[in-house]
Amino acid sequence: MKSLKNGYYYIGSTNDINRRLKQHNDGFVQSTKNIKPLALVSFIKCENITQARKAEYKLKKYKRRDILEKVIKDGLFPWEFKKTGL
Repeated sequence: MKSLKNGYYYIGSTNDINRRLKQHNDGFVQSTKNIKPLALVSFIKCENITQARKAEYKLKKYKRRDILEKVIKDGLFPWEFKKTGL
């Protein structure tokens, strides 16, 4: 998700994207309360919530806007770039 207020990105995982986006925009999530409204700019479907949480953790470790924007553009995690030749 991306903050429409300040352009910050938020990385998360969920099993219900619409519910989670609504929770963020309704102010129920402490970490995004001050940067709402948020817009969904990308999501990558995972096999299950466990895989999604692992991917979220790995992606957050990159801490680079250029990498996040490449993930958004290509719809792939950074560790998948080499597999596809990107």
